[in-house]
Amino acid sequence: MAASDSATASPAEERPDYSAFVGTRAVAERQRFDLDALAAWLREHVDGFDGPLSAEQFAGGQSNPTFKLVTPSRSYVMRAKPGPAAKLLPSAHAIEREYRVMHALADTDVPVAHMLALCEDETVIGRAFYVMEYVEGRVLWDPSLPGMTPTQRAAVYDEMNRVIAALHSVDVNSAGLTDYGKPGNYLARQIARWSKQYEASETEPIEAMHRLIEWLPQHVPVQTQAAPARVSIVHGDYRLDNLIFHPSEPRVLAVLDWELSTLGDPIVDFAYHCMTWHVDPLQFRGIAGLDWQMLGIPDETRYVARYCERTGLTLPGDWNFYLAFNMFRIAAILQGIMKRVTVGTAASAQAADAGRRARPMAELAWSYACKVR
Repeated sequence: MAASDSATASPAEERPDYSAFVGTRAVAERQRFDLDALAAWLREHVDGFDGPLSAEQFAGGQSNPTFKLVTPSRSYVMRAKPGPAAKLLPSAHAIEREYRVMHALADTDVPVAHMLALCEDETVIGRAFYVMEYVEGRVLWDPSLPGMTPTQRAAVYDEMNRVIAALHSVDVNSAGLTDYGKPGNYLARQIARWSKQYEASETEPIEAMHRLIEWLPQHVPVQTQAAPARVSIVHGDYRLDNLIFHPSEPRVLAVLDWELSTLGDPIVDFAYHCMTWHVDPLQFRGIAGLDWQMLGIPDETRYVARYCERTGLTLPGDWNFYLAFNMFRIAAILQGIMKRVTVGTAASAQAADAGRRARPMAELAWSYACKVR
């Protein structure tokens, strides 16, 4: 995790979904665990670990709570499943997958934190968890990058582009991840998965979601229905605030939050990343409607072209479909957060605010579906 965020506030950052995700706080009561038991386990499994141990909880993280573990000589990061009382959806919170993919990427051009230990024995602290190095750097929450010059913003965006292109260029076989997912029919399987996740977590009907659940399977681009041209490791949630940048350079030190990673179609993953250009900064973390040229941020067309140059990929089908699908997927995830709010297991104090955004995101997704030719 990161040590600091962007230093200059913007109006968007004054809203809870920006400012509240900075830094750490006391561990929430429902997420507490036995520090002594954890320290004993770490002494056996992490080279050089020595207490005493204290813990803080990172303010962000709607799904798997993340903790900063502090000792007199070193800090660590622990990512865990939600507390023992949580009722988990099938396939959700698979922290062992996060550990595996980051461990596998350690020797590639994709920057990741160094993995230290994985514990799948839930008797230790009441849930599975893994521990990784604490990466000192910046998390930049606002994609308009307030306080930066146009040149600095351009460099940050180009670095984001470089890293996702590097991820999608990793040889799956060489990385030992050939069994990390099912590469065929990726979009169809994703549509089915998130439709089921939404239906399992619906707290009130969202008409746009029901329309999308019916519409999406009927409009999958023909070019993607067979195996895609390239099967890649896909991150599933690649965005600015899941990156740790060097404290002073436009260089990514670590990509975070691999919970949704799998094998699949890189274009779908890249389109998710490109939603930033299409979502309103007053509602979501986006840059729609901003003066990109003045800010030094590339427009989407140039950004996509640079990615295609780096990867050698081309865009099949209607781009609006990929945007609609990814917005639908985000709406399903946001609805899952709202469900956890209603049952009292959400990991973040800002979860209710995030959950309420499922409806506007679904409506935005439907508006893009309606643009598909």
